[in-house]
Formats: sequence, structure tokens, C-alpha cells
Amino acid sequence: MASLLSGATKTAHHLATSLLSAAEAKVGSTIPVKVPVKEDDAEKTFTFQGIKGKNVFVGVPGAFTGTCSAQVPGYINAFEQFKAKGIDNIYVVAVNDVFVMKAWKKQLAPDGTPIHFIADDQGAFVGALGMLFDASPLLGAPRSKRFVAVAEDDTITYIAVEQNPAELTVTAAEKVLPWL
Repeated sequence: MASLLSGATKTAHHLATSLLSAAEAKVGSTIPVKVPVKEDDAEKTFTFQGIKGKNVFVGVPGAFTGTCSAQVPGYINAFEQFKAKGIDNIYVVAVNDVFVMKAWKKQLAPDGTPIHFIADDQGAFVGALGMLFDASPLLGAPRSKRFVAVAEDDTITYIAVEQNPAELTVTAAEKVLPWL
């Protein structure tokens, strides 16, 4: 009976992840500007409605994971280089709660950083981008694919998605900077 329930649970989890995730975003797609996310306060949401300028969205599978914790410092350290290329803001987005994202930001940038660490605690933002995948075997729940999207206002002008979320072949900061 337990194995039957386990199998049914896995199937339901996979189906839910598939249903939550829209078609994968591409150049010309729009950022889901009406989907609420959080940054500093668990009880206060905001949206990207009205977003202007050139912004970078870095989607990562999970705060405190090895590859993610290796990737994000590249953006922190290269922030001024991104600014010099016309980038207004960098948003690191993960399907984690706001408390985890704040703790991770503090660990990665103890002296502070202008980079925004965004909690997409329900996966709705990355799901609307088509960037949600079932990471249950390793991370216990659906998570964000590893991606980088550059948007001018709310329109994506560049996007890179790792085929293997444990690798940094196209989404590391030094790989993205030449495309700007």
C-alpha cells in the first residue's frame, strides 16, 4: 500500500509541476509582471508591473546549494560591469521562502549588495516563465531551472537556460556579460 501511495504521489507531483509551468520563455516573451513575489518581508508582496530599463533575472534551483552558491557571487562581483553595460538591476530568483533568501543573501554578501534576492515561494513567477522543473528527488519540490533572462522593460531580449541545472555552462556571469 505504501509503495502504491508513493507512486501516486510522485505521479501527482510530476503532473502538478507540468501544469504549473507554462511554455518555456524565449526572446520576445514578456516577464510575468503581475505575479507576486517577495524580497524583504514575508507578508509583503510586489510585482514587476511597470518595470523599466534593462534588467537581469537569474533563476536558480535553490538557495545554499553548491552550484547556486558558486554562480551568484559572480553576479555580485561583476555588478559594476553589468551596470557599465546598461543593466539597471539584477534579480536572483529562487523557489524558496523570503527567510531563506534573506539568509542566503547575507551569507553571500555580508557587506551588502545592490542585487535583489527574490523569493518566489510558490514557484508562480518561474512557472509563468516556463522555468519550473520537478526537483523533488534532490530538493524535495518543484524548483526553478537555472536560467538567465535579460529584459528591456518587460520584454525578454536574451535568455539562456542550462540543460543540466547542476552545471554553469551558459548562465555564469562571465558568460552573460559578452551578450549585453
